[in-house]
Amino acid sequence: MEYSFGSKHEGGNGVLNRNKLFLLTLTIISAILIVFIYKQFVEEKPKVTFVLRTLDNQYWRIIQAGVERGCKDFGIDGKVIAPKNGTATEQLKMLDNVLKEHPDVLVVSPAISPDIILKLDEFVKKNIPVLLIDTDEPWENKTAYIGTNNVELGRKAGIFMASMLQPRDKVALIGRESSVEGERIKGAKASLEAAGIKIEAETSKISVEDKDQDQKVIKILKTLFQQHPDLKGVVTSTDYLAIPVVNVLKEQGLTMPVTGADGISKMVELVEKGDVTGTIAQNPYDMGYLSVQAALQVTKGEKIKRNIDSGIDIITEDNAKQKLDFLNTVLK
Repeated sequence: MEYSFGSKHEGGNGVLNRNKLFLLTLTIISAILIVFIYKQFVEEKPKVTFVLRTLDNQYWRIIQAGVERGCKDFGIDGKVIAPKNGTATEQLKMLDNVLKEHPDVLVVSPAISPDIILKLDEFVKKNIPVLLIDTDEPWENKTAYIGTNNVELGRKAGIFMASMLQPRDKVALIGRESSVEGERIKGAKASLEAAGIKIEAETSKISVEDKDQDQKVIKILKTLFQQHPDLKGVVTSTDYLAIPVVNVLKEQGLTMPVTGADGISKMVELVEKGDVTGTIAQNPYDMGYLSVQAALQVTKGEKIKRNIDSGIDIITEDNAKQKLDFLNTVLK
């Protein structure tokens, strides 16, 4: 009996080599598929650009934190930018550049300028949906507004102030040249007057872009106290006006309620310390987060509400620490 050891060995090598070749081919194809799928996944991330008014103060940085968290949670390729000095001219140039990049969605807080709205129309013409954040405009081509109902915020500020006063007490209203803050003052006036509180003085001659706001507020307030020494409270349209008001009152040894509107750390700290009885706060973090969620829905062709309310909080000594802890966490 003969055994062909050599031929069997050669046949085994042939099978082995064919198996190795098959496995190698399978590995290469798998690697190509993985790269292709990964590339498709990366490429399919919606591109959304967020153009804010500025990043030069805490309020806008809180919005930025909400946007960044939202982009991470929803898988958005998001970019947050803002003019260095917060001017309309800077924002207009920035929007020009964004238009060339052609994002899937633009989320913008428009500066006060008719030129900005004209520029936003160009995005719409290129089929780029535009969502407004923080600052609403009566612009028919917006997809949605995400932010605070500012008339309602002012109304609650007025009710809160009235709860700390007596009918016929006199208050002053201090705001800035802004449609948003004008709505807050309007809401505050309505609820104060309904409660029998007298509006003794009102001013809104401070520019939003003015870098010397504190000094102007101090000057306005000292004049108000000279002309109206019987004032019992001050309602402001933003924390950035309320804080210098509180400082002037401390310097002059006066005690009276003061309300702000933004919910930034410095104002909440004043409430926690008992320097301020309470204040009204927006939810800028939620505003940023909700804008990402809305942008994602738009890229999927889903219908969204035209007005997405980010809510209002009343901050008192009872919940000030909780609010501060939250702000410290999101701003890390």
